[in-house]
Formats: sequence, structure tokens, C-alpha cells
Amino acid sequence: MSDSANPLLTDKQTYPTDDLIFSIIGDNKIHWQSIMTYMSQNYKDSLGQWNFYNDGKRWLFKMVHKKKTVFWAGILTDAFRITFYLGNKAETIIENSELPEIIKEEFKTAKKYGLIRPVSFIIKDQTDVDNVLKMIDIKSKLK
Repeated sequence: MSDSANPLLTDKQTYPTDDLIFSIIGDNKIHWQSIMTYMSQNYKDSLGQWNFYNDGKRWLFKMVHKKKTVFWAGILTDAFRITFYLGNKAETIIENSELPEIIKEEFKTAKKYGLIRPVSFIIKDQTDVDNVLKMIDIKSKLK
């Protein structure tokens, strides 16, 4: 399921509070909280913020660590998507990581936007969370 096929959080006037987010993602609230807790405990200078983007006509969550964007998050029905944008320098690190082969292949074959490529995760279970945490650590190693 693509989040563009079912756009959520499209009302510019309705700020995405935790209560609203959790009412949409349901039981995956625990996964959202787990990722946010990981960021705050392991990357002390991290800050997440919701912004409304006119190009996509929706609210997106941007996680930043020391002025560097770590990931973007979008809300789906009963889930959420986290997307990382990485340059070519990440390829060797990802290839040598403990990420599943399917994720490594997705990165290698992803469409490039200039010098960067996306890797996205739809978060529905703990395995997805574990892979996102690995990717956060990979992203933090890149200069």
C-alpha cells in the first residue's frame, strides 16, 4: 500500500498531535514510541517536528540530529512509513550491515533523486522497527 494512494493528514489546519497520530496508527503506537525513544536516548541532540508540505499536500514528520535530517515519517492507516534519503557513500555501509538482503537490494536499485536515493519502511511489527534502528545508526555514521 502506498501512502500516496491513501493520503492522510491532508488538512493544513489540523496539527498532528500524538492523540491524532495514535488514533490512526492504532496498535503500532508502540513502534512509533519505540523509535522516538531510541532517537532521544541515543542521539541527544535530535529533534522531531511536524510540518505541512504544500507539494504533497500533507503533514510529514521530520527527524533531525544536529541539523542533519535523519528520516521522514508519514502516517498510513494502521501503520506508518519511515523514509531515509542516502547518498552513494551509504552503499558500502548498507552492503556490509546486518540489514536484510531485500533492503540492501532496494537501496541499490532505488530511483536516484540527484545524488540521493530513498529507502522506505512501512512499520507494522518489531522487525520493521529493528531495521529502522539499524538504518538510523547507518545514517548517523555518514558525514
